[in-house]
Amino acid sequence: MDTYADLIECEDVLLFANAAITSTGQREFHSAAGEQRLSLDFLHRYIQGNYPDLYAATLALDINDHNAALIIANLLGQRGGAGDGRLIAWRLGRMSPPRVYRLFQGLRRDGVNNRRTRALIRDWLAGRPDLAFDAVKYRSAVKSAVRHAHLRPAGELGDFLFAPFSRPRYDTPVLEAWRRAHYDKKALYELPYTVAEGFAARHGINRATFLERIAPRLTRLERLRLTESAAGDGVDTQADLAAMPLVRLASYVLSLAADVRERRREELVGALRASAARAAGARAGTWGSVAAVLDDSFSSFGSPVKRRRPLAVALACHYLLEALAGSYRGLWLSRVGDPLRVRPTGPTPLGRRVIDALERRPGLLVIVSDGWDNAPPGLAAEVLRVWRRKLDPEGEVGIVHVNPVFDAGQIEVRRLSTLVPTAGIRDAEDLPALVELARFAEGRTGLGELRAYLAERAAGR
Repeated sequence: MDTYADLIECEDVLLFANAAITSTGQREFHSAAGEQRLSLDFLHRYIQGNYPDLYAATLALDINDHNAALIIANLLGQRGGAGDGRLIAWRLGRMSPPRVYRLFQGLRRDGVNNRRTRALIRDWLAGRPDLAFDAVKYRSAVKSAVRHAHLRPAGELGDFLFAPFSRPRYDTPVLEAWRRAHYDKKALYELPYTVAEGFAARHGINRATFLERIAPRLTRLERLRLTESAAGDGVDTQADLAAMPLVRLASYVLSLAADVRERRREELVGALRASAARAAGARAGTWGSVAAVLDDSFSSFGSPVKRRRPLAVALACHYLLEALAGSYRGLWLSRVGDPLRVRPTGPTPLGRRVIDALERRPGLLVIVSDGWDNAPPGLAAEVLRVWRRKLDPEGEVGIVHVNPVFDAGQIEVRRLSTLVPTAGIRDAEDLPALVELARFAEGRTGLGELRAYLAERAAGR
């Protein structure tokens, strides 16, 4: 049997996991960036100080890159070891290259330069598929990492990083293209988009001409990001919308004007459903009867730096749940019947929509909301209390609240009720795992099961 201390430890770790999934230290609708960073810093220090083994193990969960980088930096900076080096190396392999390079620069700035740190940097650089490409795209960051790890790149790469104009030519194509692009306009189209863009401006190349010629070299995400601006210049980036991650695709859809969404309805809905089907995989249609309460209140706008992020998560979850369920019913707070027309507007009447969802007794109810129930305040908590205590004490209807927003004031993701598990969510693809993780928050399983779950995730990484 778990002791009271075990239950506290379990709650603390889940509290941290939810924060590490949702918060990126940026401004949210109800809290400033400074508040977010302060609360997040406190949680990192508290968990690392009290549960160092579990602190490292959270790298195996679906936490965001911002918090993964903070955990790795804190582990490498502590005395007496850096946790599981293989787990850290695995997590570095899952992070985006710019994020990893920023982490390495932060380690150099903070003077973290022990043997473990140098070995991790060396091995990560050695594992890059094309380090010369990185050297062109992230030249200052690669140079910083090489210096910090005390490495001496041989041949052309070393010369390019530290004396780029010392050679009359390079045998490595991307390095030679960078050298020639200083005086040859044609060469810049052999470079990564972000590097070529600077050369195009230097050479005074027309934007439409540049985009048309660089289009074949655009990455998948660059194609999506440039779709609208390039269309204004008469250029089609040929973005494959269906191949995009769900939340990123939902954010793109929400960024479009209402008339554009309507004009492109078939394309956009088809892409959202295809992306959701890919995320659901073999689980498609296996979840039985599912209802969802989806928050499109005004606070789902997020903030200027995370514009419409909470609403994008709700829209992405809507299409993923539709794919996972045998039968599905999605209920938006605004009562809009067309998901493609949702926008952040109005108060947050969660209680009323929860009643609507429960009246048909689905097998599973998923609530996607920031938890600010205010129309009237507290109604959702009371509805859930009566349901759990009086109408469904056996828990025949599973209820999970997933929250895309970290509440800096409460130092957690805001809950609707202590009787319903709440999990932080960032990417819709993580929803099945979060529904599984949420069972630990119900109190039906304890610290032993949580430790086993983390160990299993780490072993199966």
